[in-house]
Amino acid sequence: MVIAFTYLCFTVLAPWQLGKHNRTSRENRQIEYSLNTDPVPLKTLLPQQDSSAPNAQWRRVTATGHYLPDVQVLARLRVIEGKPAFEVLAPFVVDDGPTVLVDRGYVRPEEGSHVPPIPRPPQNTVTVTARLRDSEPVAPGKEPLAQDGVQQVYSINTGQVAALTKVPLAGSYLQLTEDQPGGLGVIGVPHLDAGPFLSYGIQWISFGIVAPLGLGYFAYSEIRARRREKEQRQAAAGAATAAPDAPPAPTTVEAKLADRYGRRR
Repeated sequence: MVIAFTYLCFTVLAPWQLGKHNRTSRENRQIEYSLNTDPVPLKTLLPQQDSSAPNAQWRRVTATGHYLPDVQVLARLRVIEGKPAFEVLAPFVVDDGPTVLVDRGYVRPEEGSHVPPIPRPPQNTVTVTARLRDSEPVAPGKEPLAQDGVQQVYSINTGQVAALTKVPLAGSYLQLTEDQPGGLGVIGVPHLDAGPFLSYGIQWISFGIVAPLGLGYFAYSEIRARRREKEQRQAAAGAATAAPDAPPAPTTVEAKLADRYGRRR
């Protein structure tokens, strides 16, 4: 059991937490860089339709083009500022560039998790400023659905949305900043917090080291205790073997008679 626990500490639990720490630290560096860097044209990072830019996540970009206003997908079961929300997704055709998925922002569900009325995006050519985001992994076991007449997904995965809408999309998507054409409720940037993952990873490594050491200590203590007991039993047996046979002690009556007749003789 201890061996299995130690194995899990070093091969599963510690790498899991340290991996989360590395991803969080990387994202924090990208966010900090984006906050202190001017926007760049989208086509410098996504030059063609099948482009993605995982190393430029959160980078601010500008793009000129037009929405496809009749194509709309909602990301359901999102939590923004501690409250449930839908994130509204729409394709955006960049002039002389790729078609990208744009996260217009969020709306709050109506009573019973129903979709509220959502304003359509502008149909004319507009220029938007947004943050570049990585496509999310598909939620396992969660298939897209249609509810309240709107297609809905559980994660913002550009491949899944492209298959659902039949619109080719680039690998990364855009998240609008404040005061943008077609924008809704603004989704803020995460706080720059590394979280407890590094300390958790170190703790699992410590547990993996301490567990076998503790087992070894208790095993050694048990062996020493049994050895002492064996030595004590052997010493007691040796003492009993070495002592001469002695007659049984006389009873009180026998002692009195012996004393009386002995004195007469």
